[in-house]
Amino acid sequence: MTDESRGAGGTIGPPWSVDLLADLHAGVLDDQEAERLWPRVNADPEARAILEALEATTADLSALAAEPAPPMPAEFAARLDAALAAESAARQEATFPAAAPQPAPEPAEPPVAPVVDLSAARKRRNRQLGWGAGILTAAAAAAVAITLTVPGATKTDTSGVAAPAPSAVGGPSVGSDGSGAESLLGGGLGVRNYGPLQDSKRFDACVTAAGMDPNVRPEGVRPVTVGGKPGVVAIYTTGKLAQFRLVAFGADCGPGNADKLFDKVVGKK
Repeated sequence: MTDESRGAGGTIGPPWSVDLLADLHAGVLDDQEAERLWPRVNADPEARAILEALEATTADLSALAAEPAPPMPAEFAARLDAALAAESAARQEATFPAAAPQPAPEPAEPPVAPVVDLSAARKRRNRQLGWGAGILTAAAAAAVAITLTVPGATKTDTSGVAAPAPSAVGGPSVGSDGSGAESLLGGGLGVRNYGPLQDSKRFDACVTAAGMDPNVRPEGVRPVTVGGKPGVVAIYTTGKLAQFRLVAFGADCGPGNADKLFDKVVGKK
């Protein structure tokens, strides 16, 4: 359950609960509560620092998930191969038990052992290693959250922790033509952060001004800096697997002013 009791006088506010800020950042709060909290959070430097740390951690974990799993050390690979061979021999013995000795002019040919595809076995092994890496990733995120929620702390000791990139204040930076927009997916899906547009009403007015249907809800909204200009990017599905449409609007977007910065489809074609 989200801890909302750390505000002054029992109300939601400074000092902020990191659980509450994490839920707000992840987009799990209802729209009405999110619209009420975002202006207060954006105006509080300590709350913004926590959100920037969460944003940087999300980006780091997204990059880590794309890294290939390291190969298994040769020593353990050899032991696994030997175990697979032993398992094959045991199954052969269970399937074709040795018959009692019978007098025969010629000894019977031994049955052929089932073939074990060691390449396929190694692929399964590597997938298991990748699953283990996912557990380590989740543990790293939990460690960051624990560091930020030390009870009674008024300042966060960030020594030894990488500071977020300067572009995190106004959202990640991409080119004026939307180049690099693929990186916005990692921390944008499921988020409802309207940034300079402040709330969903102004965002819907902006979408309408751009000739789009505001009833088609995006999968995420987050701040972005496009060619040095602050704005927000909306992430829509396209009906195709692993393909998204990213539409960025400037901070001046509103009724009668679309101020569209870019409209780009990313992912598999």
